[in-house]
Amino acid sequence: MDVALTSSDQIRGSLDAKIMLLEYSDFQCPACKAYEPLVKKVLEEYSDEVFLVYRHFPLRQTHENAQLSAQAAEAAGKQQKFWEMHDLLFIKQEEWAEEKDFSVKLKSYAEELELNVDQFEKDLESDEGKRKIDEDYASGLKFNVNATPTFFLNGKKLENMRSFNDFKREIENLLR
Repeated sequence: MDVALTSSDQIRGSLDAKIMLLEYSDFQCPACKAYEPLVKKVLEEYSDEVFLVYRHFPLRQTHENAQLSAQAAEAAGKQQKFWEMHDLLFIKQEEWAEEKDFSVKLKSYAEELELNVDQFEKDLESDEGKRKIDEDYASGLKFNVNATPTFFLNGKKLENMRSFNDFKREIENLLR
């Protein structure tokens, strides 16, 4: 499957790496949070070979704060802090996942990351951020993503990835 990068993709690692790990994820998804340490370990162990592309796949039907958390990450990204907000949202997931007034929490997270809070709040509601999330979601549907997290390695959908060794095996196969 041909998975082309877009100009709005959020990328962690070097584009000089030969292997693209594409993740469709939802910040409110407990399984996505559980996979974060595995993804980080992959990027640490294979920093010269693998780069990560993060795409939003908010499960809006079951996670009422999924959309707004994705918008928050994109808004932070406007101030070059997408990955800092990404990490913070997963670290503090239990704190905000069921929060009724989530925007108040998000403001405190913006302050914690030393963002320009006024700009963050404007960007949080911007059509540009919402459009980016919708585009990510649509691309996930195109690639038959139906759960989060879903991973692709150089365009190949990875199934039953349960451990770092599962990722390692797939990466090593591509490096041969």
